[in-house]
Amino acid sequence: MLPVRGRDDRATRAVRILGTRTAWTPVGDGEFFCPGCGGDRNYQRLTGRRRFTLLGVPVLPRGATGPVVECASCRHHFGTDVLDHPTTRRFSAMLRDAVHTVALAVLAAGGTSSRTALETAAATVRAAGFEDCAEDQLAALVEALAADTGRVLGGPCGASLAIELHEALDPLAPHLAPPGREALLLQAARIALADGPYTPAERDALATIGAALTICTDDVNRLLAAARTPS
Repeated sequence: MLPVRGRDDRATRAVRILGTRTAWTPVGDGEFFCPGCGGDRNYQRLTGRRRFTLLGVPVLPRGATGPVVECASCRHHFGTDVLDHPTTRRFSAMLRDAVHTVALAVLAAGGTSSRTALETAAATVRAAGFEDCAEDQLAALVEALAADTGRVLGGPCGASLAIELHEALDPLAPHLAPPGREALLLQAARIALADGPYTPAERDALATIGAALTICTDDVNRLLAAARTPS
């Protein structure tokens, strides 16, 4: 008995006869964090033109497609929004710079007369990646910041310092999970607490840091209270 050919078989044969093919053209390249590989990889940015095929031969144009990002390692295609995610190296540099800026902001709010606060800040910055950071370097930077902006040490968080905090933290915050954002605020709080309870100026600076990290006010208050509790 001959086999019965149904609709599925006819559809399969039709697909073999008629189809589409995309011709990709490179329009750029670089390095990105590949969500498929889970690491930094080279990529090509591609645009494509689709064509109908007859028996595998392109016959009629069907329009443009893309652009897409092709990983040079796994060859998977991704939307161009993956380029918004920083590479591992870039993310590490952003985090390091953020810790440095946060430490300066807290020291600027509390003053640099406390050696304990300077030592805590320097240790925090070194742990973030600035291995040669010393207490005297931080003190000099804070003094230079005050001289450049006309800001009085121990005063409220000024507009220029708030701008610097947002410039360092706004690009980083979307790529940090909530525990990471909270950890950064807690580091700042421990610097402020190194020489005693929070001053009003330190609280103001910490509130600015929390806002730049997109942490709500209630959570900022909770974290600042938790930082006061001995572990």
